Amino acid sequence: MKLAFDIMGGDHAPSAIIDGALDFAKAYPHEEIILVGLPCVLEALTALPANVSPLACGSVMAMDEDVRNLMRKKDSSIWTATELVKTKEADAIISAGSTGAQMAAATLLLARIKGCERPAIASALPTLDGGKLFLDVGANADCTPSMLLSFAKMGAVYAEELLNFTNPRIVLLANGTEAHKGNKLIQDAYALIKDSGLNFSGNKEGRDILVGDYEVMVCDGMSGNIAIKSIEGAVSIIMGMLKQELTSSLKSKLGAALIRDNLYRIKKAFDQDEVGGAPLLGIKGISIVCHGSSKAKSIFSAAQLARKCFESDFVNKLESAL
Repeated sequence: MKLAFDIMGGDHAPSAIIDGALDFAKAYPHEEIILVGLPCVLEALTALPANVSPLACGSVMAMDEDVRNLMRKKDSSIWTATELVKTKEADAIISAGSTGAQMAAATLLLARIKGCERPAIASALPTLDGGKLFLDVGANADCTPSMLLSFAKMGAVYAEELLNFTNPRIVLLANGTEAHKGNKLIQDAYALIKDSGLNFSGNKEGRDILVGDYEVMVCDGMSGNIAIKSIEGAVSIIMGMLKQELTSSLKSKLGAALIRDNLYRIKKAFDQDEVGGAPLLGIKGISIVCHGSSKAKSIFSAAQLARKCFESDFVNKLESAL
């Protein structure tokens, strides 16, 4: 397959994106890599592997830039990389740049799958019961009940095809488990999903997210983004506190040495770099959205996810299901 990397997007671009892409090129020498970036950046790259080629763009969409500027920046790295997927010169795009710009470029250039009202970002989330799916985590701040139903349908296909769950349990994120809880959006979505034929298990509260007694959790993009970033922040703080306490004295250091492997497994389970990115569900192509703070390891993992989506023919299966 061919992967297009937007090397200009992200807090650590272009170096971290380039490093991740080159690591992937080395690990998968039969895959073709296209690095899309400004000429001044590409000119500094020397001795690229045989399966890596540069492609110059004319501009960059800044992380905090108004997404409406994208229409005036059709030479930007995110637009150029997405256009490669449209013209079949690439099979997937990977970017850690502006999520809004990536979603807009994908929607305009690749188009939505029939039956998808709005694309959604689906993130694999570590829980006590293994990895589960959480969407939407940032593509749509304002949603309608029918959009949440669409997310549930797309999430069910993702869980079956990429996470290997049979008849996945679908839940809604709400402020209570009772059917009448939640705002009007949640209540109306509850009724739609309940009558959809999906394996609907009702509402779950925020404290249930990491318990994992579900396969797909659905919510609007604003709630999902706040929830997932709250979890990331909490995990980071807790791991930092553990490190501080376990290195505070000789006795603590000795104890830490005894449980080092246990601590490593816990850290690895909540390491977002292991996941890398999240596919933009509902578009006719593979577009992997990466965290703005992504480093090389995360970009490498995102490329692996894109490869998995491609090899499983996920987009066509999703379109058939919808």
